[in-house]
Amino acid sequence: MVRTCALTRLEKPVEALVRFVLGPDGSIVPDVDARAEGRGVWISLSHEAVAEAVKKKAFARSLKAPVTVPPDLADLTRLRLEQRLLSALGMARKAGQFVTGATKVKTVLQSGQALALLTATDAAEDGRNKMLGTLKALNHARREAGITGPDVPHFELLSSAQMGLALGLENVIHAALTTGAAAQSAVEKARRLARYTAPAMQDHTDRSAASGVLLPAEQDERR
Repeated sequence: MVRTCALTRLEKPVEALVRFVLGPDGSIVPDVDARAEGRGVWISLSHEAVAEAVKKKAFARSLKAPVTVPPDLADLTRLRLEQRLLSALGMARKAGQFVTGATKVKTVLQSGQALALLTATDAAEDGRNKMLGTLKALNHARREAGITGPDVPHFELLSSAQMGLALGLENVIHAALTTGAAAQSAVEKARRLARYTAPAMQDHTDRSAASGVLLPAEQDERR
């Protein structure tokens, strides 16, 4: 299914867009699950694109009506995407498909059961690099074994405090999502948040998005 971005007027698959609707008070609100009733406005899934749409009054132009647009709509949209991801991580944990702790996460990676690696944005450099080394070895082994499909991704999108508060845990620095429907749903939401927060980057840099940490290109899902 494709929709037209109200900012660029380009047709894109809905996975590459984020939907907005008119709230009861006449304000534009993010509908990140694309389930709200009413006519929607679609914008490319990017913090920069949403901010530009606010600046260029793309919402009023698309709806052909006066609307109230929060000046911080781009940040509010990111918050909604973060909330959806945290909720999905909670569901994965309840389903037994979310593992935390460096030792347990490393074991899951080495066993080949991981769907994704998550690292807190405030993780120590040494611990991050060791875990990424394990992930790199896993993805190399998968390719050597002829396993098709994308590499197991790495996401670095949320702080340890954010994950800990939402999940009722302490010191959530390293985590992994394991095989299962709930975990797969969380991976999809992580991909959307990663895509939303990824900045425009030059061709010859591997610098990641929100935290500004340098990640290997093949593992950085925010590019």
